[in-house]
Amino acid sequence: MKILQINASARREGANSTKVANRVTERLQAAHPGATVTLRDLAVQPVPALDEAMLGALFTPAEQRSAEQAAAVAGYDALIAELQAHDAIVLGVPMYNFGVSTQLKNWIDAVARAGVTFKYTETGPVGLVQGKTVYVALARGGIYRDTPNDSQTPYLKSVLGFLGMSDVRFVFAEGLNMGPEAAAKGFAQAEADLEAALAA
Repeated sequence: MKILQINASARREGANSTKVANRVTERLQAAHPGATVTLRDLAVQPVPALDEAMLGALFTPAEQRSAEQAAAVAGYDALIAELQAHDAIVLGVPMYNFGVSTQLKNWIDAVARAGVTFKYTETGPVGLVQGKTVYVALARGGIYRDTPNDSQTPYLKSVLGFLGMSDVRFVFAEGLNMGPEAAAKGFAQAEADLEAALAA
């Protein structure tokens, strides 16, 4: 098994989402001796935003791209190749203002590319990144699971499924900023979620 862990916190150290993601990866390695792990920390290696310059590079035919455009597209291509090369994807996802971090959104924008990771057909879109299991390690200061304020879970289900990754398993660590007792309960719930995710 090849495991790709993506830490999507803005913090390089001390992020709860990274702590939960590390635990998921640790358990996957224990369950699959010999598994290899690739770590991508989006705070350390930020992905360029999908801005006007990047769109211009992507929509310019390869043979007509400037050196700068070619380098930009190559960076996105490397992220897609990395995703496609792994069997299990572990996403460490903090909640920022009810949504995903800029770091994670930039990564998603980089790997979602028409004709490469998805395509449109007469009957609708088809995801081309298949055969993956995605473990989403969520860390939240409050408690939002199964409430209208949880925009992350439906968004990630939708966008990952759109790319072909329909086997998405969520691990929730919540209430982490609500005092020591609530935080301990939140991490315990994450362990229970992880057990269920690994058994699925």
